[in-house]
Amino acid sequence: MADKLFYNGAVLTMDDSGRVLKPGYVYVTDDTIREVGEWRPDDRLDRLRASCSFTYDAEGKAIVPGLINAHTHLFQTYMRGVSDDFPLADWLREIVWPLSLAMEPDDFYLAALVGCIENLKSGATYLMDHHYIHTSAENTAGVLRAFVDSGIRGHLARGGSDLAGEPRLREPEERVFAATDELLDRWEGAASGRVSIALGPLNLYGCSRPFLESAARYGRERGLISHVHVAETRGQIDNTLERFGLRNLELLDEVGLLGERTQVVHGVWLDDGELETIRDRRASVVHCPVSNMYLASGVARVPEMRRLGINVALGTDGPGSNNCQDNLEVLKFTACLHKVHALDSTLLPPADVLGMATRGGARAMGRERDLGSLEPGKKADVVVVDLLKPHISPVHRVSSALVYNANGNDVELVMVGGRIVVEGGRCTLVDEREVLLRAQARVNALRAKLAPAYPIFAVES
Repeated sequence: MADKLFYNGAVLTMDDSGRVLKPGYVYVTDDTIREVGEWRPDDRLDRLRASCSFTYDAEGKAIVPGLINAHTHLFQTYMRGVSDDFPLADWLREIVWPLSLAMEPDDFYLAALVGCIENLKSGATYLMDHHYIHTSAENTAGVLRAFVDSGIRGHLARGGSDLAGEPRLREPEERVFAATDELLDRWEGAASGRVSIALGPLNLYGCSRPFLESAARYGRERGLISHVHVAETRGQIDNTLERFGLRNLELLDEVGLLGERTQVVHGVWLDDGELETIRDRRASVVHCPVSNMYLASGVARVPEMRRLGINVALGTDGPGSNNCQDNLEVLKFTACLHKVHALDSTLLPPADVLGMATRGGARAMGRERDLGSLEPGKKADVVVVDLLKPHISPVHRVSSALVYNANGNDVELVMVGGRIVVEGGRCTLVDEREVLLRAQARVNALRAKLAPAYPIFAVES
């Protein structure tokens, strides 16, 4: 991969001091950042530029750390826009379960590959995929192959549920943990360390208490991240109160699943005591504002979480409840949602939102030492965003332009571990057009198959 130099752009380091270098440069050797500094051409910097095998003049552009999409469901790229205006329970029953059960193993590869392309092209160099459709052992392998082929960093949370609302998606705990063992043996650290495996108990209303207790023991023994949907809707709180006399987060803590390596996904309906417990256990919350708005689930208490010192990361959620995975779009939704909800325009300034999408995500993944900022010694996950656009320029503050103006279509270049995977706004490792045409053909076939039993799949409007 040799030496690469990005120079003459606005560098948002996202380091401890929040340095913004205008203009600045980022010098990369192999998969590691070697230097970050101000671009003031002199003899040394001229020699450095001449010695690099790849140079990129980023005038008019922002150079930022790779964003981290801390929660998605890649298989749902097949489901975007099937139908809007559904509450969560109906959406699962009438859209997600029927289509996911009809999908074949190669569909999971194609759907995940489309999702990886979308994530990369909107600035995410790392994603956490919560995968819970196990109608074939090859489904999960297809998702992991998509990580490898696209060039993204991928963390797969192997989902499992013994009481899922759809009986055909239920699994006994022995099968869940045996399958996770196999994934760890085969895939952990694959693709030069880009692939990782996590534990993903699906949620607290679809799992028995013994299953959750076993998951806690298994996760501790294997040293895994635990990635769990928690308190997404009010109805989920009622469920665990009726079954156990405990709120969602209280149950998670009591069974031993809440700790420093826990990712509490959504966390919309958490009370004061639960927030304090998350802080005390040093867990992270993954906030998915677009999905929470789309499904009318509620508004997570992100400003209060941050005031308590809780680490908050950002996620798109799956394309079935977003309906896209534009990671730059999530930034604006995050800021605007909480300002209007609290009627306080001072909440969540741009630097804070960017921090959740970079450093917050890195901390949630246990990668704060090598990801989340542009600093010497960290992995060379770098994103270049073109600011010379009529919907962005002229620019007063780069952080504001990124949060409030930019979208995924403005991403010009993406590098993961020193390897350029998006250049000129196009993926370099896969044929986007061929992948999208194949995916569309398969979705058309699945719609035709499902329409007699589920008329929603026949609707065109």
